[in-house]
Amino acid sequence: MKKLWSILTMSAMCLALTASIAFAADDAAGAIDTGDTAWVLISAALVFLMTPGLAFFYGGMVRSKNVLSTIMHSFFIVAMISVEWVILGYAMTFGSDIGGFVGSLDKIGLAGVGLQVMEGGTIPELAFVAFQCMFAVITPALITGAFAERIKFGAFVLFILLWAIFIYNPMAHWVWGGGFLAELGALDFAGGLVIHILSGVSGLTICILLGKRRGYGKVPMLPHHLPMTVLGAALLWFGWFGFNAGSALGANGLAANAFVTTQAAAAMATVSWVVCEWLHHGKPTILGAASGCVAGLVAITPAAGFVAPMPAVIIGLVGGIVCYFAVAVVKAKFGYDDSLDAFGVHGIGGTWGAIATGLWCSTDINPAGADGLFYGSADTLIAQLISIVVAYALAIVGTYILFKIVNTITKMRADENEEITGMDIGEHGERAYNQSLVTADSMLTATVESFATAKEMKPVNAK
Repeated sequence: MKKLWSILTMSAMCLALTASIAFAADDAAGAIDTGDTAWVLISAALVFLMTPGLAFFYGGMVRSKNVLSTIMHSFFIVAMISVEWVILGYAMTFGSDIGGFVGSLDKIGLAGVGLQVMEGGTIPELAFVAFQCMFAVITPALITGAFAERIKFGAFVLFILLWAIFIYNPMAHWVWGGGFLAELGALDFAGGLVIHILSGVSGLTICILLGKRRGYGKVPMLPHHLPMTVLGAALLWFGWFGFNAGSALGANGLAANAFVTTQAAAAMATVSWVVCEWLHHGKPTILGAASGCVAGLVAITPAAGFVAPMPAVIIGLVGGIVCYFAVAVVKAKFGYDDSLDAFGVHGIGGTWGAIATGLWCSTDINPAGADGLFYGSADTLIAQLISIVVAYALAIVGTYILFKIVNTITKMRADENEEITGMDIGEHGERAYNQSLVTADSMLTATVESFATAKEMKPVNAK
């Protein structure tokens, strides 16, 4: 009996030794790092939270009769684009490169994507799929702020799906998937080009094509619930740490740098926006503070993993100023109805951030990046400027074409009665709040809207 136990013990020790050798071989070949994987998955969850946060941010800024439809845009995008990403989006973005323009469909339906560690990385590819999925989700959600309160839901669904497939996926491949902009040397750490310029400029294009909201400039269109907007801004700020620091794809020094630069830029932009507003209008507002923090977050996004903390402060400072100017001055000057300032904050903020990356990026911060103009090289700035032009061109031309296609299939602009009664009732058959108590403000708004509508419908030959 003792001999049998000795044999079994020796056998177990041999098996353990063999397993240890096998695991050691796996480590040598590049095993999964559990810390890095945990950080990327947590960051994916943080970025996921940004889209519901955006829903609250936008929802509080619209009138009460449109709050549910506005929130529905972001919430439905989470579901629809997640499905699109798994089936097609990831393959188009990160599949084998075809001519520098799009990924092949070798990974369609996540074929061949499994638990194995990514080449040259420390995380399983599925973790990367999850992280990038959240980027694909929030990008089209940002556009919805430009056309809030006036788009039909069916047309919105079709447009956003086509936009994700034919505009977002190719642009993401060009910059992040080994496409021609990556070969050119464009730097975009977490989405200034791919996410903010693309969404902001597309938003401006579609809001012009749709036309102004009925009564715009004549009827009060004030935010109905600023606490909701501030809650949304806080959730966006919180989630943005996953957005930027998570793009390091590991729990490492680069993630720490991106975390600090994100906080520094957001804080500085909040201050600079509020100061501008205070000087311009005479009073600092909480809406201005919330908008300023988002402007700073947008501006630092492309640069977060390439610049040091002090340049991040400057990026935030300028970001708050230029975005305030775009929202408070430029929009009023040109008269376009960008409902919730998607272009003024994301388009302009993303443009400044992409330029700033070409000014302050440094290989001392990120050896995988490049040196910018202030560190002895103009090449990166030139690449950034070219990439910005490409992003603007794709957003404008692509959005225009998709708008015309969708509007031919189904009418995109809401009916007059829907706009007057509200998109919540007109498109979804529900209300956000109990309407039994009618305030003086709501009565005044309804009266002014009715008067404006009657004036617009007055016959040409009427005296």
